[in-house]
Amino acid sequence: MGAIQQWFKDYPLLQSILKYLVIVVFVLLCVQFIRRFLKKNIANTSVRYKSQKGIELLGYFLLAFVTVLYFTGSIKDFTVTLGLLSAGLAFTLQELILSIAGSVYIFVVKVYEPGDRIEINGIKGDVIDVDSIYTTMMEIGQWVESDNYTGRIVKLSNAFVFKGPVYNYSKDFPFIWDEFNLPIRYGSDIELAKAIIIKAATKTLAEYTKASKDQWKDVVTKYYIEDAMVEPTLATTLTDNWVEFNLRYIVDYKKRRVTKHVLNDLIRKEIEATNGKVVLASQTIELIKIPDLKIETNT
Repeated sequence: MGAIQQWFKDYPLLQSILKYLVIVVFVLLCVQFIRRFLKKNIANTSVRYKSQKGIELLGYFLLAFVTVLYFTGSIKDFTVTLGLLSAGLAFTLQELILSIAGSVYIFVVKVYEPGDRIEINGIKGDVIDVDSIYTTMMEIGQWVESDNYTGRIVKLSNAFVFKGPVYNYSKDFPFIWDEFNLPIRYGSDIELAKAIIIKAATKTLAEYTKASKDQWKDVVTKYYIEDAMVEPTLATTLTDNWVEFNLRYIVDYKKRRVTKHVLNDLIRKEIEATNGKVVLASQTIELIKIPDLKIETNT
């Protein structure tokens, strides 16, 4: 024991570093203990996640405060040291600092949170985690049709919230507008075709229409935006080859693909049941004239 004490006396800087490491380890252990306690005792997933992230951020700030205070030796030098340290770090660790600032901005302003579907920096996906540096997303789209998962987990720097727009599919209004076109052959019963499409849309989308009306009222109250029609709408366009119906409707942002499938399948069955009164059109080519052919034979 005496040899160890003498060793510490001979190397005071090493002794100081070891004491600092003990303090850091103690703070980290306390943070982990509190995180595990919250995980076991909070049943609500959202509240548990936010509480754990709050403790994690608090631990980082506490470590930063202890570090500066420990090496300056006095609280009166804290602001001066912090200013010098900030100037150096701002130059060498710009991206890291911006990422940490982004995480605070995301948490305070609630730009997005785990469970939201967002598009940022050209990447679309569902947010599955937000930490002090990165946002983790389950990617959708890319080579996969519609809004299906690709299976890739993407980590994106939180600094991107300051560098471009963030598209949130679920914040405040968890519905989106979608549409598709239906070509109907000229000579069909157009009024019957309209009735079939509107009936199918009304039947399939009734739940979404009702829920979105209440949500949209809150959006109009909160933001400077005009009131919009959330019921299914049908527009008609006359083209060279057919009558084109454009069906526009509102749907849950996570059920866009399956809803479009249900609508198309139901409309197809109803059109087939008209026994030719309504016919879906397809691209056709009309041959106006066959050019005269002259064939010469040598006898």
